[in-house]
Order: sequence, then structure tokens, then C-alpha cells
Amino acid sequence: MDRTWLPGATEPPTLEGRRIRLRATRDDDADGLFVVFSDPEAMRYWSTTPVADIAQIRERIRLVRDWFTAREGMQWAIALHDDDRCVGTATLFNISLGNKRAEFGCSLAKMLWGQGIAREAVGLMLRFGFDHLGLERIEADIDPRNGNSIRLVERMGFEREGLLRARWRVSGEVQDAAYYGLLREDFRP
Repeated sequence: MDRTWLPGATEPPTLEGRRIRLRATRDDDADGLFVVFSDPEAMRYWSTTPVADIAQIRERIRLVRDWFTAREGMQWAIALHDDDRCVGTATLFNISLGNKRAEFGCSLAKMLWGQGIAREAVGLMLRFGFDHLGLERIEADIDPRNGNSIRLVERMGFEREGLLRARWRVSGEVQDAAYYGLLREDFRP
């Protein structure tokens, strides 16, 4: 695994958008992250079950910091400009500078769905990956039943490249994974 990206950085850089900023996750984000990751509807198409208590979120924040330090991935808190409240996460992982590729994921509090917040967050993160990490390809693994996420990535230029049948097993349910890829030249922020 290539661990040379962002040498010397102790956390992901802050990325400023029009209505949001992507910033490092902090301990005081636990309540906002619990709202997202404990919601069965928000977690419906994830490859994990909703969290049961806030202690799991606190542990997740610690693990995300360790994950960045080990250069295994980076996760930003999606924070609203008006009050800096954490309302979700944006994540780049499986970053391979040698292959100029990575994968991404995004989560957002249900109360903000349909307002363009996820699109702004994903756009900031993708731009960072292409412009600052030098990536040429970014991928997404999406449950094919998740129409909102599929519409989001397709509007940004992603192409569906395949289907992995029975890829995930969550709470006894078998889930497929649709694979999407975005090349730098196809990115539409």
C-alpha cells in the first residue's frame, strides 16, 4: 500500500465549499455522527448495520484518526458553514498513488437529503483527489437499490462498470454491489 500521500499531515486538509466545509472529524462531532450512523434509513444501503450507541461513534472517530495516520484512508466531517455542525462524512479510501486510483463513500443526515449537500461534499472530495493527490480514477461501490446515490454519481460523470452479485451480507440480507468508475477527464463537478 502506498503511504506517501500528504506527507507530514496529521489530519485531512479542510476543503471549503459554498454551503459546507469538509474538515477533520473531531471528538465533539460524536452527536452529529450518531444521528447519521444510528438511523436505519440512512444506513439502509451500507455494508454495515446502524450503530447502537454513541460509544461506537467515539471509537469510530478514534479509528478514523489512526486510519489517516497509517495512510489507509481519509475521512472528513461534512460541516455546515453557518454553525460548523457535523452532518455526515465524506471518505477516500483504498488510495493507491501508484495506480492513481481510490474509492469513495459519503453519508449524510437524512434531514438534509435532496438539498445538494451530498453533491457539494462529493464534488469537493473528488476535486481534491484529482487535483491534489493526482488520481486518475475514483470508484464507488453502491447498492443497486440506492437510486439517490446512483443518480448523484451519474450526474458527476461516473459510469456503471459492473455488478458484483451477493457481495455483502448485512443483518442476514444479501446485497449486490454496483461498481461505478470516474476518470479525471469525465468529472463534472
